[in-house]
Amino acid sequence: MANPLKFDPARDEIIRERAYHLWESEGRPEGRAAEYWERASELVQMEESGNPGQLPNPIAEGVDPSAPQGVEEAFIQENLGEFPGQLTDQGDATLTPKPRKPRAKKPKAT
Repeated sequence: MANPLKFDPARDEIIRERAYHLWESEGRPEGRAAEYWERASELVQMEESGNPGQLPNPIAEGVDPSAPQGVEEAFIQENLGEFPGQLTDQGDATLTPKPRKPRAKKPKAT
């Protein structure tokens, strides 16, 4: 993939042609040259990227996608003693103070 920030006359020519075809296909509107150049530049960059976001085709690799897949053992899913809201064995401390118990009222002296 070519560096899109480096000036490349051949690449600019490809973008120019693409922008012209986009402009022509939309009825040759006036005053939108920068918009067509930007759209053409993005399209050319997508073509040069080589489809990096696509996942490999499992059928091309000889894998049957309809074949049953193994299931994880149940013990993998169990909670290993870490419960929300509880302290762990990693030295955690309570971040807020505990509520105080109400004091017993003293009887009034008569």
